[in-house]
Amino acid sequence: MHPKFSNLLDIAARLRAEGGCPWDREQTIESMVPKLTEEAQEVEEALQKKDWKNLEEELGDVLFNIILISKIAEEEGKFDMGGVLEKIAEKLISRHTWVFGTDKAATAEEALELWMKNKAVEKAKKKS
Repeated sequence: MHPKFSNLLDIAARLRAEGGCPWDREQTIESMVPKLTEEAQEVEEALQKKDWKNLEEELGDVLFNIILISKIAEEEGKFDMGGVLEKIAEKLISRHTWVFGTDKAATAEEALELWMKNKAVEKAKKKS
């Protein structure tokens, strides 16, 4: 794991620990939803303005919100950051069959079409 990412995980753990930050310790998964939404909107604004310096900061804010939500979920025995990372890696590999499999996609449109097809297949498997 990248040491800077690992450092953020450690910061989240310290903020949530006994003697950590009262505000961070008080948060729940549900209370974090509006904060994550707000940070995502700030990312959108920075993108629209092409404010790259601010975008870098706002992406960090979104990332830390995700880390904090994952930390809370870990404390509640729901899942942890390792699971989040594993699930997204699995999804990216399984849906990019033209990169990690045998399908062919020469254009962005073909890639999107395959992505949507692969997503539909996954969703159907989950239902059955």
